[in-house]
Amino acid sequence: MSDQSRRLAGILLVVFPTVIFGGVSLLGMLIDARSGYIENPLRQDLWRAGHAHAGVLLILSLVALRYVDQAVLPERLKGFVRYAIPTAAILLPVAFFLSVLSPTAREPNALIYLAFVGAVVLAAGLVTLGIGLLRRPVRT
Repeated sequence: MSDQSRRLAGILLVVFPTVIFGGVSLLGMLIDARSGYIENPLRQDLWRAGHAHAGVLLILSLVALRYVDQAVLPERLKGFVRYAIPTAAILLPVAFFLSVLSPTAREPNALIYLAFVGAVVLAAGLVTLGIGLLRRPVRT
């Protein structure tokens, strides 16, 4: 594993407890009827989606780092792939959380469009990594 990939993996592992904290916070809001969380199904759905996407995409980021150095790609594209998936792990949850920040929100605000940006960045990073891996000669 390259130094760049190892360093980013370390950062992601240090950041990962924020996802754990988010899950505990959601659990606390489910238990505390005064939070208003239970009364807003849209907020529940988007915050649950935000939390799930954060965790899954951080794990996907760590998995992708194991492959990026094996891909046949220019260094600039390897750098793009290294950061694209973690960037999506930020953009998607931020879109879900901040688009219904108010406990009384009945529809998401314009920040929900960050989810589309995150999805495009994620897809671009994954397709680039996949192409780079497919370009690697098969050893026999």
